[in-house]
Amino acid sequence: MRHRNKINHLGRTSTHRKAMLSNMSASLIMHKRINTTLAKAKALRMYVEPLITKSKEDTTHSRRVVFSFLKNKFAVAELFREVAKKIATRQGGYTRILKTGFRAGDNAEMCMMELVDYNTTYNKDANVKTKKATRRSRKSSKTDKLTEDANIQKSEVKE
Repeated sequence: MRHRNKINHLGRTSTHRKAMLSNMSASLIMHKRINTTLAKAKALRMYVEPLITKSKEDTTHSRRVVFSFLKNKFAVAELFREVAKKIATRQGGYTRILKTGFRAGDNAEMCMMELVDYNTTYNKDANVKTKKATRRSRKSSKTDKLTEDANIQKSEVKE
C-alpha cells in the first residue's frame, strides 16, 4: 500500500531525483517547453510550480530560495525577469501537460510540458478572429424585422 506516499520516486535515489528535477525545471524555464515522460512531467509539476509562485515576489530571499532548488543562475534570472511578469495575475496552474503518444523503444507514455502563458495557440491574448455569435431562432429575426418596419413607419409619419 502507498498510503500518504505523495512523491513518485521515479526509480532513482533521492540525490539523483533532485538533480534531475532541478535540471528539468531549469530547462523548462529557459525553453518554455520540454518533451519528457508523463511520470517525470507530473513529478516536475509538483517541483516547479511552487518555485514559479515564489518568483512573484522579487526579493533577495525568494531569489536565494529558488536558486537553492534550481542551481542555475541563468534560469533564476529568466524566471524572475520574464516568467514572473507573465504569470503575475495567474493564481496557479502555470504548467500544461499534453500527451504526445508512446516512445518507440520501451513504449513509455510521452508528453510535452509547457508553461501556459507562453503558448500562443491556447493564449487568450493571441490575435485570433472570433466569429460573431448569431442566433438561429426564427423568433429573433422576425422581431428584428418588425422593429425595423416600425421604425420605418414612424419616420414616414413624422415626415
